[in-house]
Amino acid sequence: MLASLLMDVSLAVFGAGIGAGLVAIGAGLGIGKIGGSAMEGIARQPEAGGKIQTAMIIAAALIEGVSLFGVVVCLLISLG
Repeated sequence: MLASLLMDVSLAVFGAGIGAGLVAIGAGLGIGKIGGSAMEGIARQPEAGGKIQTAMIIAAALIEGVSLFGVVVCLLISLG
């Protein structure tokens, strides 16, 4: 009985850790793609640099918000 309960808890913590890692990888890839695309766009059209940079910062902030939410959900799963 106790071994089964410990196994369930350990699997929940393991799954939450993997989930948090996947969230971090996804956020890193998303922000990297945004940054690369923004630099390419600014290189092609330098006069639109300000607008591109503003849109890039807003998109990066949204990605960071979603990734923070995902990590918090994984933490709550591991505690529950």
